[in-house]
Amino acid sequence: MATMLKVFDRWKEFLGERVEQAERAGMTEETISQLAFQIGEFLSDKIDPENKEERVLKDLWDVCDEEERKVMARAMVKLAKAHH
Repeated sequence: MATMLKVFDRWKEFLGERVEQAERAGMTEETISQLAFQIGEFLSDKIDPENKEERVLKDLWDVCDEEERKVMARAMVKLAKAHH
């Protein structure tokens, strides 16, 4: 259990670093959120979840429509920023 939480925390930290880099490069929050949405689409289609957190995110993504997925992507960007 602790290992999965560490992996998830590392993932949030990694995402936070990428968001910070994108902001420093001059990307708007909307552009960053759109990229997060595109990454989410790719991951949902191509990657099999490796832990419970990834499975929950995939299950949520799969039941959401496009607008809800965009909200989820924006929320993940905010989560990453808050933990970085």
